[in-house]
Amino acid sequence: MKRFAIGLACAALFVAAAAVAQENIATLRPTTPLAENGTPAPMPKPVNSDIRQVRNYPEQPPLIPHTIEGYQIDKNSNKCLSCHARTAVEVSQAPMVSITHFMNRDNQFLASVTPRRYFCNQCHVPQTDARPLVENDFVDVDEVLEYVKSKEGAK
Repeated sequence: MKRFAIGLACAALFVAAAAVAQENIATLRPTTPLAENGTPAPMPKPVNSDIRQVRNYPEQPPLIPHTIEGYQIDKNSNKCLSCHARTAVEVSQAPMVSITHFMNRDNQFLASVTPRRYFCNQCHVPQTDARPLVENDFVDVDEVLEYVKSKEGAK
């Protein structure tokens, strides 16, 4: 009977703690309780400037600086490669896909884009004018090197 009472007390304490935690949990949903669906924010406008953005973190796939609405990317066709393929960049003046996109799983180079890197928007996304949901304090390696160089000169 004593074990039952202790178990019941622990369960009550757990339920109370969960209720308090649910009230104080940090989310990206400012005023909507977790159990409810809020009104979604309007879709951000796509940026169609053709100007490359600086990356937000190391190894980030480059963002797409133009609209891709209506682009067909499936097993038979990849609209991105009409400009970014090795054979098309001279005419299109678009950057060529990275050399890593030609490597298979065994790090062997292929003549064309490897099937595992064929679906571009699996990693690359279009740019939008959306406000960042969280702050980003990523510092590019060039800024780090400049900072180190300035500190060495101050000694």
